[in-house]
Amino acid sequence: MTLDPDCQKVHALFALAKRPPLELQTPAEARDGMRRSRPLLQPDAPEVGEVKALSMPGPAGPIALRLYRPKSVTGVTGALIYYHGGGWVIGDLDSHDVLCRDLANGSGHAVISVDYRLAPEHRFPAAVDDAIAAARWISKQAKALGVDAARLAVGGDSAGGNLAAVVALALRGEVALSFQLLIYPAVDAVTKWPSITRNADVLPLTEKAMAWFYDHYAGGAEVRGDWRASPLLAKDHRGLPPAFIMTAGYDVLMDEGIAYADKLQAAGVAVSRKHYPGMIHGFITMGKIVAEGNVATRDA
Repeated sequence: MTLDPDCQKVHALFALAKRPPLELQTPAEARDGMRRSRPLLQPDAPEVGEVKALSMPGPAGPIALRLYRPKSVTGVTGALIYYHGGGWVIGDLDSHDVLCRDLANGSGHAVISVDYRLAPEHRFPAAVDDAIAAARWISKQAKALGVDAARLAVGGDSAGGNLAAVVALALRGEVALSFQLLIYPAVDAVTKWPSITRNADVLPLTEKAMAWFYDHYAGGAEVRGDWRASPLLAKDHRGLPPAFIMTAGYDVLMDEGIAYADKLQAAGVAVSRKHYPGMIHGFITMGKIVAEGNVATRDA
């Protein structure tokens, strides 16, 4: 399989931008770059039934949430608790606004996006602590939020997929999660999988960029081996909610995503999976240029 032509167009845009490699940028510069790229890569934001700003008490202060209700759906629905991607360093509620709107409309359920703390200002396990606290709070406040506590799911892309997987593990037996949506998740901060070498120079997530994210977020080997940083390395995956795991062929994270699907299946968890051979990391939020990103959103 060759790199999809739409992804080649994205690479051409990256070249035109003439920005330095991510690993040579500061976190502030990387965050600015992500903001600047959004209108070029993402489709226009679709209309939804409601968008509501929320705030909840977190482990280190208030956590902002954003609630999306689907268009043309009334009454109590299930809810997807969504953790945005961005390597635990970049990204926010706005960076994944379009995707959350599409997921709400497409699923007919509410989506609640979580603005967890970012590194390096707040290193591991700050993001994990916020992610877990948000799921607990939403479960307890489900009735007030107009969602069904028996139909809660967690999901996210990349670093957000990592957090969703960790939340499912951490709250197993405590919160009745019914589903996990893992979009090219980062689940192993320790192993150098073949796809890391094979796709080492494929933008936007090169091997050096991934190392930059981990250096800011998780630091040394003793931290990266913690299952809250590497959910693939957790000792027991039994009893987790059904999962839909999405992987991309030109992504450094491809192999670990597939390995996580295998690990869950071996533990008796119901797993659906979809592989997008010609795609790059981040493609699901590039639907203005990458048509397969819109297909993946519908799949999700």
